[in-house]
Amino acid sequence: MPTLHDIKRRINSVTSTKQITRTMEMVSAAKIGAATARVQAASPYADSMAEMLGNVADSAGGTENPLLREHNEVKNVLVIAVVSDRGLAGAFNSEVLRNAEKLIRSNEAQGISSTVVACGKKAISYFSFRGITLDMVFKDLSADPTFEEAQAIALKAIKGYEEGTFDQVILFYNHAKNAAEQVLRQETVLPIDASKLAKEVDPAVAGSSITEEKDPEGDIPGSIIFEPSAEDVLDRLLPAYVNTMIYHALIDSAAGEQGARRNAMKSATDNASDMIDTLNRYYNRVRQGAVTTEINEIVGGAAALED
Repeated sequence: MPTLHDIKRRINSVTSTKQITRTMEMVSAAKIGAATARVQAASPYADSMAEMLGNVADSAGGTENPLLREHNEVKNVLVIAVVSDRGLAGAFNSEVLRNAEKLIRSNEAQGISSTVVACGKKAISYFSFRGITLDMVFKDLSADPTFEEAQAIALKAIKGYEEGTFDQVILFYNHAKNAAEQVLRQETVLPIDASKLAKEVDPAVAGSSITEEKDPEGDIPGSIIFEPSAEDVLDRLLPAYVNTMIYHALIDSAAGEQGARRNAMKSATDNASDMIDTLNRYYNRVRQGAVTTEINEIVGGAAALED
């Protein structure tokens, strides 16, 4: 049975841990605002890029750009896993890493090789421990990703896909749905499905829909003149779209990391508070038992002296 000193030492230890987790929770909460603002500032550009690409692809019609052409046979897949450099973020990293490994193992079973790009120290250690060779790694950038990082990944993906080294490019990351919830996303970066983008664009503003009649809302769609041609504009837009897609995933993951860490640290702080309450009650019971025992011993000794 633990002594009062042991229980008190345990209470002090849990209290110190609670102070640390509480501080980390407050730091993460402070960082969420800046990370979320960064995503919100980049989202209009990413959405406009996708809309513009859909418009141009719809206007260009058939094109021979290799980034739009789906390969007949999939022999090698580039897998990009975006996680954090630090832990203490709940299941934030494990969900991405497990699903990425699941795809890699599934590809191996089908005779498809996988080339892995790891963004974040947790991905580096996870794949290295499991004997998965990493082709490109990035660390110390998860909380503050740079556009240069996205460009390096995009350049490798585009060059490899154009040369036939990669037949697919798959991206895994956590989308920050809000400050408290993160959603795992698995996106196909290459090949680009331009027809899907074109379908997502309002036909009233598409370049191929030229009409002189007003729509019910009173807007008149205008014609778009491409110079030198819609195909050339599309060839310039596609690499920029891949860069934007990867960069948006990096900053989205950074915002999700702070939200996940705040949630994890809040849970740890709440658990520490519950544990302290339990230990205090146990301490009081043990102390009361010790006092009762001492009183019984005193009463028993006094009765023995009287006899």
